[in-house]
Amino acid sequence: MQNTVSHPITFDGVGLHSGRPARLVIRPAAVDSGIVFRRIDAAAGEGGASCDIPAHWNLVHQSPLCTRLENTDGVQLSTVEHVMAALMGCGIHNALVTVDGPEVPILDGSAVVFVRGILEAGIRRQAAPVRALRVLRDVTVQRGDAWARLSPSDTLTIEFDIAFADAAIGTQTKRLNMANGSFVRELSSSRTFCRKADVDLMRANGLALGGSLENAVVVDGAQVLSPGGLRHRDEAVRHKMLDALGDLALAGAPLLAHYHGHKAGHAMTNDLLRALFDQPGAVEWVTCDASLASKLPGAGVHWGEVPQVA
Repeated sequence: MQNTVSHPITFDGVGLHSGRPARLVIRPAAVDSGIVFRRIDAAAGEGGASCDIPAHWNLVHQSPLCTRLENTDGVQLSTVEHVMAALMGCGIHNALVTVDGPEVPILDGSAVVFVRGILEAGIRRQAAPVRALRVLRDVTVQRGDAWARLSPSDTLTIEFDIAFADAAIGTQTKRLNMANGSFVRELSSSRTFCRKADVDLMRANGLALGGSLENAVVVDGAQVLSPGGLRHRDEAVRHKMLDALGDLALAGAPLLAHYHGHKAGHAMTNDLLRALFDQPGAVEWVTCDASLASKLPGAGVHWGEVPQVA
């Protein structure tokens, strides 16, 4: 069955790029609502302009550094990928997410704070079956030597390859089935990462103003500058998989597919969803029985699977 949160859950922090304080509240929503963001700081415009932004692939305003949504009235919200990953990874299908600024709070740079909040609040089962999107044929997009592919599968599997010159990251590859709480156990605590040279450049251009060594893994060659070092030896590729789940959640329903990203980023995963829905016969809606629902992200997740990190 579909799920929502049991009661409102509040998160306070700052935006990674804007540096502005931000409060986000995940609220229960009715069946078949999906995930909808609401900018409560943006006054409704003349003619009834909406402050609601559905979490949907065709509203992505592509940006290289984060996932930004923009509704048809021009209202935007940035850096939605971590909270989207947490919602999908905890099996939340319906929620109204209110934010009082232009960017979701970065918190510790991962999704684990959102996951803790959702599981502490509790998940409420709703009186309607889950519908999923089954990928029926391979769909691939490519930019230079980077590419991303969706292939048919009876569950959601995410596979990712990265390669960075910095020895602290290097070449990493990982593949995970997203069913049975694996997102919460294996990926949710992995933080966003960047090179120190990129941080300096971003700040010089008015970006990453809310970034710090406390909410990102910063590397400089072979050195990890963030206190405490890495949470996982392959934390970087795990975070890329976390981002991919959050971006794939913008399909509007759980996917039954094998996603493989090679040096891919937010924009490429969005390109992939656009290509999927643009190709006739590449995807179909399915209503999940108990067996199929058990293979979806978040099925059976529980508090004991949450990583114990500071």
